[in-house]
Amino acid sequence: MDQVYMKGGHGEESYANNSLVQGDVISSTKLIREEAITSLYSNTFPSSLAIADMGCSSGPNTLSVVTEIIKVVEMLCKKLNHSSPEYKIYLNDLAGNDFNSVFKSLDNFKEKISDEIKTEIGNCYFFGVPGSFYGRVFPDRSLHFVHSSYSLHWLSKVPEGLNNKGAINIQSNSPSNVIKAYYEQFQRDFSFFIKCRAEEIVEEGGMVLTFLGRKGDDARSKDCCFISELFATVLNDMVLEGIIDEDQLTTFNNPNYYPSPHEVKLEVLNEGSFDINHLEVSDIDVNASNDHSAYKFTQSMRAVFEPVLVSHFGEAIIEDAFNRYQEKVTDIMAKEIIKTTYFTLSLTRKS
Repeated sequence: MDQVYMKGGHGEESYANNSLVQGDVISSTKLIREEAITSLYSNTFPSSLAIADMGCSSGPNTLSVVTEIIKVVEMLCKKLNHSSPEYKIYLNDLAGNDFNSVFKSLDNFKEKISDEIKTEIGNCYFFGVPGSFYGRVFPDRSLHFVHSSYSLHWLSKVPEGLNNKGAINIQSNSPSNVIKAYYEQFQRDFSFFIKCRAEEIVEEGGMVLTFLGRKGDDARSKDCCFISELFATVLNDMVLEGIIDEDQLTTFNNPNYYPSPHEVKLEVLNEGSFDINHLEVSDIDVNASNDHSAYKFTQSMRAVFEPVLVSHFGEAIIEDAFNRYQEKVTDIMAKEIIKTTYFTLSLTRKS
């Protein structure tokens, strides 16, 4: 899955400039994280606090959660008359992620937080950790808190042996064997993610995960199929016009799966190392997050999917494909509100 990373840099189509929805979701899940980090710190009082953001990407959202966590801990220290811990911040994503942009944004990080909360904070040490989170990334019992947002719907790879002609993911008319293949890949990946984190997180450590997903059991539901199904129509139109070879489309599938809360809970319970503290399901109005602009919505999709498309179809089709996508989005936005479902899971490592 090495090609699945967000578009780097600070250009017009970059993820840094087109991650408004992701930022809104991070804001809306703030209370769950605050509750988790407050419980963790109040129960363990570590002198050195190790925090990992897995699937950190780049842009303004990358350091927002870390900033928020440090502020919560510092306010607790002030309230309890404790010395500040030192902070070890691990930023994890695939090797193709734009880590350079992230590192450049670290200038004066500590000073900015100190200015905001009007107190001196503990030492902060930052580490970039490239590699897939579908495997071990950190040493045994080295982390206190793990965060991941809008990342775990990406699978480690497209399911093997998939016969999904004309589609690029699960769609409203997908046969049961396609759904089964995607679900089984999700089970393998997420259960391994949980197992790896169980080995890396200290006892009573915490983890907060936010997923793109669906509310109910039906994997063909609109809340998880809409975006990929719409793009599949664009690519099929381009096949009919001879712009894309049909075999190219037949062999292209997105490595995404949008699970239900039940499916996620099942893997956590089966692995057995974590208690589930909280699970909250929400919708986000994509129209509003993108100022009801089809252009902004399309740019946000481009920032996420362009690297995957380029690796399979090449650069030549990109402008045409996203122009067509924007036209379809314009028509839909005029008629209805586009919503996506996400849910947040708060876990504690068992003693």
